[in-house]
Amino acid sequence: MSGALDVLQMKEEDVLKFLAAGTHLGGTNLDFQMEQYIYKRKSDGIYIINLKRTWEKLLLAARAIVAIENPADVSVISSRNTGQRAVLKFAAATGATPIAGRFTPGTFTNQIQAAFREPRLLVVTDPRADHQPLTEASYVNLPTIALCNTDSPLRYVDIAIPCNNKGAHSVGLMWWMLAREVLRMRGTISREHPWEVMPDLYFYRDPEEIEKEEQAAAEKAVTKEEFQGEWTAPAPEFTATQPEVADWSEGVQVPSVPIQQFPT
Repeated sequence: MSGALDVLQMKEEDVLKFLAAGTHLGGTNLDFQMEQYIYKRKSDGIYIINLKRTWEKLLLAARAIVAIENPADVSVISSRNTGQRAVLKFAAATGATPIAGRFTPGTFTNQIQAAFREPRLLVVTDPRADHQPLTEASYVNLPTIALCNTDSPLRYVDIAIPCNNKGAHSVGLMWWMLAREVLRMRGTISREHPWEVMPDLYFYRDPEEIEKEEQAAAEKAVTKEEFQGEWTAPAPEFTATQPEVADWSEGVQVPSVPIQQFPT
C-alpha cells in the first residue's frame, strides 16, 4: 500500500525504534486471522511480526482518523495501565476523546446515562482487554481500529495494526507513531523535520518505580550535600587564651614532674 510514494516509506530510524521497543515480538500463540502478519517463528516459539505490514496498517489507520472532520469524534480507549498514558497523550496531540481506565458499559448504547457519547471512530489498545467497547461498537455500526498481538481476536475489528500490545514501550511507541502520522497527514507537522515530541512521553511508568527513583535521587542529593559540607565548612576559630609573659626571654615556667622510678 505504501509502495506508491517514497515519502510514505518506513525510514531506518523508525525500524530501529520498533526493534528497540520490541514491537516486532509477538506471543507464543497465534490467531488464525493474524497469520498474514507473521514473518517467522523463533526457535523458542515466539512469533515475529512483519514490521512492513505493521507500517502499512499504521498508515491506513492514520488515514481513517484524518478522514473524520471533527477530531473529538474519534474515541481512543485503553483499559490497561500500559496504554493509559499513551492514550491521553495521543488525545492531547490530535484532539481525540480519551477513555483511560475502566470503560463504563453502555457508553455507546445507553442514551440515558451521563457518559453516553456517539463517536464516529473507535481506536482501542487491546481487543481482548477492551472487548466491551468493541462489542458496543458493533451494535451502533462504529468502525474500529485496534492494536493487535499475534493471539488477539479480530472479532469486530475493522483495521488491525499488528504489533506487540503487551509491552509498555511497544504500546507507547505505537501510539506515538500513530499520533505523528496523523499530524503529518493533516499538515500540522512536516515530514522533513523530526517531531519534537519524544516517544518517552507516551511510555507507561510504574508509580512504585517512580517513587523509588525519587527516593534514590533524594538520598543521593543529601549525601552529596553532607560530603560537600564536610570540606567547605569554615575552620573553627582558635579562642584559647595565651599566657601573659612580660619578657619572652624568660620563657614560660613549666611545672617539673618527677620521673617515676620503676623497679628493675
